[in-house]
Amino acid sequence: MNFFKTIYHSAVLENPTFVLLLGMCPTLGTTSSAINGMSMGLATTGVLICSNAAISGIKNLVPDKVRIPVYIVVIATFVTLLQMLLQAYAPALNDSLGIFIPLIVVNCILLGRAEAFASRHNVASSVADGIGSGLGFTVARTLLGACRELLGSGSIASLSIYPESWGALLFILAPGAFIMLGFLIAIYRYLQAKSTKKHSA
Repeated sequence: MNFFKTIYHSAVLENPTFVLLLGMCPTLGTTSSAINGMSMGLATTGVLICSNAAISGIKNLVPDKVRIPVYIVVIATFVTLLQMLLQAYAPALNDSLGIFIPLIVVNCILLGRAEAFASRHNVASSVADGIGSGLGFTVARTLLGACRELLGSGSIASLSIYPESWGALLFILAPGAFIMLGFLIAIYRYLQAKSTKKHSA
């Protein structure tokens, strides 16, 4: 599988949010707006690319018995670097995302891709998988955040579309995240099935 095919496969065919249903806590917890969703997605993407590359590079040096703890330490190292960078250069964003930044360490997507892909492929392919999974995760989160923000407060990325008083507060709250995610998954699966049927015809 070449570089771009790997990106497409990881982003679309195995989308972490809409297909694999991984990383649901940050997906539901930080998507009250499009900006928050995109920011958290990009932060996770950066860690995913770096950790995939590092784990692929050391895979032959790590004994099987300790591979999971080693992978977690690698991921935690990059998350710590990310949080330090955010605290130094984007303190407002760091405050907005809060506890969800350090929780990237236990995000199922990172450990899942490390175990299922990076530990079995070369560095270039692992980077491509990190880019694809990260982009798929980011687009899904941004879309979810934009839909919730639009329906809940009448804006997208703080750009007003209609009066806030017309919005439904439900979509800004936690139950709205579950409802909107369910609709988006249904639409994604429908489009994916339609595309598969078209190509097989």
